[in-house]
Amino acid sequence: MTQDKFSLKNIDIAWCPGCGNFGILQALKDALTELNIKPEKLVLVSGIGQAAKLPHYVRTNFFNGLHGRYLSAATAIKAVNPELTVIAVSGDGCTYGEGGNHFIHTIRRNPDITNIVHNNMVYGLTKGQASPTSQIGFKTPVQIDGVFELPFNPISIAVALDASFVARTFIGDIEKTKEIIKQAITHKGYALVDILQPCVSFNKVNTYAWFKEHTYYLEDKYDPFNRYEAFKKACEEDPLPLGIIYKNPGRKIFEDNLNVYRKDKTPIIWRDIEKRMSFIKEFFKEES
Repeated sequence: MTQDKFSLKNIDIAWCPGCGNFGILQALKDALTELNIKPEKLVLVSGIGQAAKLPHYVRTNFFNGLHGRYLSAATAIKAVNPELTVIAVSGDGCTYGEGGNHFIHTIRRNPDITNIVHNNMVYGLTKGQASPTSQIGFKTPVQIDGVFELPFNPISIAVALDASFVARTFIGDIEKTKEIIKQAITHKGYALVDILQPCVSFNKVNTYAWFKEHTYYLEDKYDPFNRYEAFKKACEEDPLPLGIIYKNPGRKIFEDNLNVYRKDKTPIIWRDIEKRMSFIKEFFKEES
């Protein structure tokens, strides 16, 4: 099979032309290539939604979870085989809405995974109702008088919970997004990358032009290790800061806290492999 068989031009991608998901896919693939992460050593885990389709377009292992529940699956996969690079990816609705509690408690556990969230401030898969990050006044076919709830702020929540890596990017700048994704992947611990992106079909307010006008990059002198300053930046609403907002590499990761790894560092998946393979072969032999 030639490499052309894996070209995107031969794959039916279920996103609207102009969707920010294309840029996120490109940034992620470039990051994985530059980090030289082998497909067999990578697992992409997603939930439900347009963003959650991203793993279908990458030649690697992937797991599609339930709506809002994908972070639990990602945590389990990393725990069973810490040798894998695990990247959890989904949208703002799946992560911050249906998966709000999973988001919070994954930060508390601090597994060594990267969490990429496509944040377009709307539900794109289910035709445009307001999402947890939709802004006040945003009108949809469901919220006909406009959104009146306060938007969910994932950055401030993550900093408040002392997440070990918190970043926000804008997909209008693929190169900077790629570089932040690379830092998130190589970081040891839970890493949140909230990516602002437009939904060209159902959000006519938060467009490429809007995000460009209402965001700014943190200065080089900014200190991401200062939690107090990070929380102040996280609470800024307009313009929104972009870059690595907070880092705390001192937190112990979830896998290192598990009893099963205190004496034996061998990943659980490889323990008693011969015995388990023998059982599986016998099982299928009986079934046939």
